[in-house]
Amino acid sequence: MTQEERLDALIAYFSDEEGCADHGVPAEGESEDEKKNTLRALVNVRPPKKTDKKILKIQDEYLREENNKKGVVLLRYMNTVAQEFSRNEAWADEVYLWQGDITRLAVGAIVNAANQRMLGCFVPLHNCIDNCIHSAAGVQLREECAKGVEALLRSGTYSSPVAVPLLTKGYNLPAEHVIHVVGPAVGGRTPTEASRKDLRACYVNVLDLCAEKDIDSVAFCCISTGVFGYPAQEAAQIAVRMVTEWLNKHKDKKVKVLFNVFTDTDADIYKQIFRGRTNL
Repeated sequence: MTQEERLDALIAYFSDEEGCADHGVPAEGESEDEKKNTLRALVNVRPPKKTDKKILKIQDEYLREENNKKGVVLLRYMNTVAQEFSRNEAWADEVYLWQGDITRLAVGAIVNAANQRMLGCFVPLHNCIDNCIHSAAGVQLREECAKGVEALLRSGTYSSPVAVPLLTKGYNLPAEHVIHVVGPAVGGRTPTEASRKDLRACYVNVLDLCAEKDIDSVAFCCISTGVFGYPAQEAAQIAVRMVTEWLNKHKDKKVKVLFNVFTDTDADIYKQIFRGRTNL
């Protein structure tokens, strides 16, 4: 099948599913980009459930080709913080800063800033990181998230999703795994000490999970700084401080950490921290 034939087949299948028809079949003559948006919208609103194996095969072939078109980014071709910013601390050899689309990264795990349901974003074509990751990974990701949340609820120790990391496969992403974690929501207000504690726990708990599961590289997004409204400057300082402290305490674990930023503003914040111009 050609990529266009795969796209048409996927749209036809997901349009026929109950509950997805409103986002339906594209009008005759729509462009390829418009069709891609239709498919993404259908997948965004789709609840977690089983999918026909033939359709999964078509979806996987389609997404892998689309993801390859974006370009896969390998950690070994990046400069470490030690190289880029002339830092001489031991942790600086294990830390990286990269600006771009997190779904391009071929690492052990990427971190998804999840919402409270931990099932991905259901808003069609929303450009949050949660939506982008689920759209690029495939429908299997939401199904595995649902099973993971159900298992947490059955465990009897799960009272809140905040700072509780959920590990899933990466499916059609270059990353082997996705670690979903819910950060504190502050809505642009001054964070409370409880919110600061929760954000610190997000980074520590993710790194502990990486060590437990032998994941040797992890890419953190800017947790809580999007729609959750955590001030970007303070969030970055907490992120760098917690990661460097963890690496100093666990030198035997050899987990490489990449700070992934998307906006120029966030990139500048992290650069200032690594240049030593911002106190941690």
